[in-house]
Amino acid sequence: MNGASGEDGGSAPAEEGAAGAAPVAQDPKAADAGAPADAGTRPDPGPSGDIDTSDPDADLAQLIEADHGGEERRGPGQGGLAALALGAVGVVYGDIGTSPIYALREALRPVAHQGLVPSAALGVCSLLIWVLVIIVTLKYVTFLLRADNRGEGGVLALYTLARVAFGRRVLALLALAIAGAALFFGDAIITPAISVLSAVEGMELIAPGLSDFVLPVTLGILVALFAVQSRGTEAISAAFGPITALWFVVLGVTGAQHVLADPSVLAALDPRHALSFLSHSGPRSFLVLGAVFLAVTGAEALYADLGHFGKAPIRLAWYGLVFPALALNYLGQTALVMGDPAALRNPFFLMVPGWALPFLVGLATCATVIAAQAVISGAYSMTRAAIQLGFLPRLSIRHTSGRHSGQIYIPALNWMLFVGVIWLVLAFRSSNALASAYGIAVTGTMIVTTALAVVLARRGWHRSLGLIAALALPLVALELAFLAANLLKLPDGGYVPVTLAVVLGVAMAAWWRGTQRLRARERSERVDLQQFIASVEDSGAARVPGTAFFLTGDPGAVPAPLLHNLRHNRVLHDQNVILTIETLRVPVARPEERAEYDPIDAHFSRLTLNFGFMETPNLGLALIQARRAGLKFDVMSSTFFLGRRKLVAGKGRGLRRWLDRLYVGLGRFSADPSEFYHLPRNLVVELGTRTRI
Repeated sequence: MNGASGEDGGSAPAEEGAAGAAPVAQDPKAADAGAPADAGTRPDPGPSGDIDTSDPDADLAQLIEADHGGEERRGPGQGGLAALALGAVGVVYGDIGTSPIYALREALRPVAHQGLVPSAALGVCSLLIWVLVIIVTLKYVTFLLRADNRGEGGVLALYTLARVAFGRRVLALLALAIAGAALFFGDAIITPAISVLSAVEGMELIAPGLSDFVLPVTLGILVALFAVQSRGTEAISAAFGPITALWFVVLGVTGAQHVLADPSVLAALDPRHALSFLSHSGPRSFLVLGAVFLAVTGAEALYADLGHFGKAPIRLAWYGLVFPALALNYLGQTALVMGDPAALRNPFFLMVPGWALPFLVGLATCATVIAAQAVISGAYSMTRAAIQLGFLPRLSIRHTSGRHSGQIYIPALNWMLFVGVIWLVLAFRSSNALASAYGIAVTGTMIVTTALAVVLARRGWHRSLGLIAALALPLVALELAFLAANLLKLPDGGYVPVTLAVVLGVAMAAWWRGTQRLRARERSERVDLQQFIASVEDSGAARVPGTAFFLTGDPGAVPAPLLHNLRHNRVLHDQNVILTIETLRVPVARPEERAEYDPIDAHFSRLTLNFGFMETPNLGLALIQARRAGLKFDVMSSTFFLGRRKLVAGKGRGLRRWLDRLYVGLGRFSADPSEFYHLPRNLVVELGTRTRI
C-alpha cells in the first residue's frame, strides 16, 4: 500500500535512515584493499514473465526490477590486459588527450607578442613534457595508483583511507575532502565546453566562412551530449577506446613528421631548457606556467577512474601509447612554430595539410565529445560517493545500463552541468578565452590529493617523515607554483570555477553540519530498543500478520516510524525488523559484508545492510542476500515504514541560522526514499514529522 508522508519539505537523515546518507561504518576492516565485489545479483524471471516459484527470492527480485528497472552487477572489467588498456585509453585519458589542441598555443602566447624566439619555444615545450613526467608519470602513475581503496581511486576514496588511518574524525581531513570534491565539480563544468569548442574551431581553417558556424555547431553537439545522458551511452561506449586510440596514434604520427623535419626540437627533452626559460623570462614565466598546466588538467581522472580498469592497464596505456603520443605532438607543434611563427594561431590543426583538415577536425570533435562524456560520468560517480559519505542530500540516481554500474544518470546534476556548460560557451565564445578560466580548480584538487596522500603515507603506511618530505615537498612546491600562476587568471575567467567550487563547498559543509546536528538530537531523544521491547507487551497494541521493516540510523534505538505507528494506529506487526543502512569506508561491499542479521526475540530482530560509498543502495536486492542469511519473510505481506521530516530552521542568529536555512533548502531536493533505496513503491508507508533544527 502507498502511504502519504505527513508533510513535505526537507528530510532528516538521522532519524529514519532512509532520508539521507547513512552513517559511515566504523569498522577498521573497511580499509582493507581488495578487488571490488558484486553489488548483488538478481535471478532470472520465468519465461512467461511471471514469478519463478522455483526461486524463493524471485518474487522480491522481480518486484524490484518491475518497479525500478533492476540493478546492475558491479565488478572489474572483463578481458585481457590489452583490452583493458584500450578501454582505459577511451575513458581515463580522454581529457588529457585533448589538451594538445590548445595547451602549447596558449603557453606560447605570453612570449610571442614581439616574435617567437626559438629558445623560448624550446623552453615552453620542455616545460610541457616535464610537467607530464613529474605530475602524471611520477605522482599519479607511479605513486598514487598504489593508494587504492579496494581498487577504487579518487579524492573521496583517498579521504576514506586517510580517515580510517586516523581512526577518528578529523575536521581537517573532512574539509580537504569537501574542498577536493567541490573543486572537481568546478573543473567538470569547464572541460566539456573548452574541449568541444577547441575542436570545432578547426572548421575556421578549412574555410574562413565556416567561422560563423563554430558556436552553433558547438552548442548543437553539447545539447545532444547532455540530452542522451538519460538514455545512457552503453551502445556507443564500446567505440570510445578504439576512437581515442586512433586519436593518440594521429597525435603521435603528425607530431613525429615535424620532429623528423626538424630534429633540433628534440633538445626540449633536456629539462635544462625549461629551467633556463623560467629563470630568464621574469614575470612572463607565471603566465606561461598557468597555460602549461593545461597539459595535465586530465590527470586527476587517471586516479579517479582506477576502479574501472585497474593499475596495470592504466600504466600500460600511459607508457605504451598516451605519453609518447603527447610528447611527440608537443614536439611536433614546437618544430612547426619554430619554422613558421605564423602557425602559432592554431599550431595543432596546421600540422596537417589542407586536404587532411576535415578528417582531423572530425576526429578531434569525436575525441573531445568522448572526453566530455568521461568528465560527465566522473561527476556522476563523484556525486554518488558524496551522497553516500553524507556530503550531499540523496538525489535521484537512475541506472542507464543493466551491466555496468558506472553508467548512471543524475537528473539534477545533468541539468546543472548543462546550464553551466552552455553559459560558458555563450559567455566566452572561444577556447582562447575559456583557457583563462581553466586550471585553478584542477590545481586545487591536485593539492588536496597530495595532502591526503601525505596523511595516508604517514598514518596508514607508516612511512618515515624524511622519505615523505623528500617526495612530497618538491611536488607541493611545484603545485603551489601552478596555483599561484593560475590565480592570475581570476579576473579573466578563473573566478567561474572558483565561485562554483565555493558555492558547492559551502553547500556540502552545510549539509554535513546539519546532518550531524540532527543525529546528535536523535541520540539525545532516543528510546532504548531493548527497554521498548520489554514493555511493548503491556501496551495493548493489536498484532497484525506480516513483516514490518522500520528504517533507522541507530539500531539500538526505537525508530521514529515505529513509535508513530504504535501511537496513532495502536498496532504491531507479527515480525518487526529494525533496518539500518550503513556506508562502509570501501567503494563496494563484498557479498559476505552485505547483511548482518540479529534476532532479538520472537517478534523483533535487527538487520544491518552495508553498502560501499561507490554503490547506489538497493535494499531490494540486499534483502535477497539477507533472506539467504537467515531472515525469513514473505515480501507480499511486508511493509516498509519510512520516516520523512519537514525541517524548519532554528531560532539561532547570524551564520548558524543561515546554515540552518541552507540545510533546510537543500533537504527539499532530497529524492523520494523509496526510489533512492530501490524499494517496491506499493509496499512503502511514509510517516511525516516536523522537526526544528
